[in-house]
Amino acid sequence: MAKPYVIGIDMGGTNTAFGIVDARGNVVASDSIKTGKHSNFDDYVDELHEAVTRLINNNDAEGKINGIGIGAPNGNYYTGMIEGAPNLPWPSPIPLAKKITEKFGITCLVTNDANAAGVGEMTYGAARGMKDFIMITLGTGVGSGIVVNGQMVYGYDGFAGELGHVIMRRSNGRMCGCGRTGCLEAYCSATGVARTAREFLEIRKDDSKLRELDIASITSKDVYDAAVAGDQLAKEIFEYTGNILGEALADFTAFSAPEAFVIFGGLAKSGDLIMNPIKEAFDKNVLPLWRGKVKILFSEMKEADAAILGASALGWEIKE
Repeated sequence: MAKPYVIGIDMGGTNTAFGIVDARGNVVASDSIKTGKHSNFDDYVDELHEAVTRLINNNDAEGKINGIGIGAPNGNYYTGMIEGAPNLPWPSPIPLAKKITEKFGITCLVTNDANAAGVGEMTYGAARGMKDFIMITLGTGVGSGIVVNGQMVYGYDGFAGELGHVIMRRSNGRMCGCGRTGCLEAYCSATGVARTAREFLEIRKDDSKLRELDIASITSKDVYDAAVAGDQLAKEIFEYTGNILGEALADFTAFSAPEAFVIFGGLAKSGDLIMNPIKEAFDKNVLPLWRGKVKILFSEMKEADAAILGASALGWEIKE
């Protein structure tokens, strides 16, 4: 019989958050450590082990952990390695699953953060009971987790699900952090929204509350606040963003015919401001075969817990 808890670890470039999670998706307790504090990876593993063990002991969970799941940048589910993550201080590849399994004596599975969010959504969130859906994470970048027939798609090498780097603008597209131009991420991430705001403010003359701000440091939240206050230019920025994302989702539908897209991350807080243009552009661009069949939903995972929850869901896959 599976033990009653799993450990979820969300390894970010700055902080590593972790928690004990029960089968219903309640985070029983959580804590965090600084990711980049140690130049030696083994020292990081030692500190993480110490902090997680303390959490387990303080919550009467000794001997009750079924498995450990980790969401990490460029985490590879097949190999358990982190490969080529730009924001981590240790040489690549990093044998994360192996080191954690050895240190804790508990089996550990690793995947990237967007796939972890997808597994979490299927286990605890809006995609419960769904066998085919696509998770889209809108944060600093755009990530995705693709589930087909109830299985996360990892592809041949473990890195499937890079829909943020599908090219949406073939000519004169924006430079993306990946080194190519015109990627979805360059338009529909939180940073993409801020870039759109700067472009609109430079090429247009309309009044806008956004003109009162320092143009170089405008954030997606500034655009949201202005739009909620009725600012027309800010609303159009969301329309532009949602339109591109809706076009992208229409194309992705042709690939795996998902029952739903689940949208997660900071921009999901924009509600109808982003959802209405997404749905409109989706309906306009999707093959008629799928019109009216595909749901577009916001994530049901609490954002504060989502990364830990998503990672923890991997822990239930472990059968001793």
